[in-house]
Amino acid sequence: MKQNETVRINYTEKAEVSIYPYIKRGMDILFVLLATPFALPIVFLFAILIKLETPGPAFFFQERVGLYGKNFQVIKLRSMGVNAEKNGAQWATKNDPRVTKIGAFIRKTRIDELPQLLNVLKGEMSLIGPRPERPIFTEKFSKEIPGFKDRLQVKPGITGWAQVNGGYDITPREKLELDRYYIEHMSFWLDMKILVKTVKVCLTGDGAR
Repeated sequence: MKQNETVRINYTEKAEVSIYPYIKRGMDILFVLLATPFALPIVFLFAILIKLETPGPAFFFQERVGLYGKNFQVIKLRSMGVNAEKNGAQWATKNDPRVTKIGAFIRKTRIDELPQLLNVLKGEMSLIGPRPERPIFTEKFSKEIPGFKDRLQVKPGITGWAQVNGGYDITPREKLELDRYYIEHMSFWLDMKILVKTVKVCLTGDGAR
């Protein structure tokens, strides 16, 4: 997907009149401001551990597809070796041999996602929403799964309904159905339910790769 290419998807009548997306943005900013003092020491600690374990940068930038198909650079703690994709883009697998020892832990606990609080603050992401895919996979799945780009009508999230109901273990088609459910039923109470389930996922490592 080209950088300037956008996807405009018709909202339902419910989505058009809802003020919740605006409330949600305020909640995102408030959460980032409250969470940053706690997240920064954790990110700093694991950035050091990553540097000690393998050569290369501690942080990993990757192009993802956001709201209406607009691309942005997501930031994560690096969980794989620096040459993880020397043979091209690859879909992560369970027990992926490219993942480092520190990487396995931060992926299981979702600590690798903490730097994305910056993406949330910049307005590129929300705390809760569909997980942003890479352009190459967005195009691939869009050809295979009708309506896959419906996920792009809301901001992508660090966590979301699909992430806490299977995470990496579900198929792209299943992910789409869960994301559609979230978009249709997006509300304060559903977001609170997702946050509670996210804590459980972080503690148990469910759905990690």
